[in-house]
Amino acid sequence: MFNPDRPYNELPMLPPRDVIETEEVLRQLVKSHKALAELKGTAQTLPDQSVLINSILIQEAKDSSAIENIVTTHDELFQGLTLSRAVSPQVKEVLNYRSALWEGYDFIKNKGFLSVNSVCSIHERLGTGTPGIRKLPGTVLKNDRTGRTIYTPPNDPNAMVNLLKNLEIYFNTQQDRPDPLIKMAVAHYQFESIHPFHDGNGRTGRIINVLYLVLEKLLSSPILYMSRYIIHHKADYYRLLQEVRTKNNWTEWVLYVLKAVEETSKGTLALITSIRNLMEVTAEKMKTLGGRLYSHELLDTLFEKPYIRVGDLVAKGIATRNTASRYLNNLTFIGILKPDKIGRDILYLNKHLFILLKQQ
Repeated sequence: MFNPDRPYNELPMLPPRDVIETEEVLRQLVKSHKALAELKGTAQTLPDQSVLINSILIQEAKDSSAIENIVTTHDELFQGLTLSRAVSPQVKEVLNYRSALWEGYDFIKNKGFLSVNSVCSIHERLGTGTPGIRKLPGTVLKNDRTGRTIYTPPNDPNAMVNLLKNLEIYFNTQQDRPDPLIKMAVAHYQFESIHPFHDGNGRTGRIINVLYLVLEKLLSSPILYMSRYIIHHKADYYRLLQEVRTKNNWTEWVLYVLKAVEETSKGTLALITSIRNLMEVTAEKMKTLGGRLYSHELLDTLFEKPYIRVGDLVAKGIATRNTASRYLNNLTFIGILKPDKIGRDILYLNKHLFILLKQQ
């Protein structure tokens, strides 16, 4: 039985010695890969994936932060994406998550691997507190309800560095490897158990998940996020992490992650389809003004985030300030946008995109 007061060597190096590829796991793998492949295929048919990536990424940033009890409303978050002035600390943390994920995505696209240094850089971009690997002892994970210590992660910085280097090798080794989705589940457990940072470990770990899927070419862009699934099955998430530590219950943990991949893929596919359909309807409405208003660039800008302002169109070279103002007023007239005065700023809300994202 696991003793939470024992030192870091209770956390073995990877790969696990236990056999994980059970018959039940293999059956679930087929379902998870099928759903993931459908998501990837649909996303690749889109002319501009970045528009949908932004919409989906906003949702993930909100949900992943909510797991850590950083709660924002959709309105606060979407306004914060558009306004340049100061936002609340909660909104800032969610926006930092978005920036951290983009930084990690750029790194793996340019370098083709995931390193300890890149993980540390992702964590630092989150802005959760003291950057870098923990150096002071005393970190423990407690039961929120009882206050009882349930796990003591490694507290020796050298031990954490060795475990993280081992994790880096596990991530990037191609030979004699298990299925990539099993590997992702194992790596996520290991990272959360190393718990290398003072804060932000959960958010960093969830970013690593989607980066690994892109790295393994299971996705071409970062559009799959399991935070919503974890929110809905939060008790099981923490229980099964602990059961790997205490009972070597790898099978149930891996099944949890595989089912999360399957369900999240289906949910994300449905969201992409809904956003794409809404874009088509919006394009037809824009064309009702005789073609003077419609352009692909303007349509894409309307769907990058729910709120837009005149300066966004000017910055993209779509129109001058006077013309941009006329465009947004015309879009308001035909029912696509709704103006909202926030302090000195006038923001225009893409009403139907806002409703769609809020319902997720």
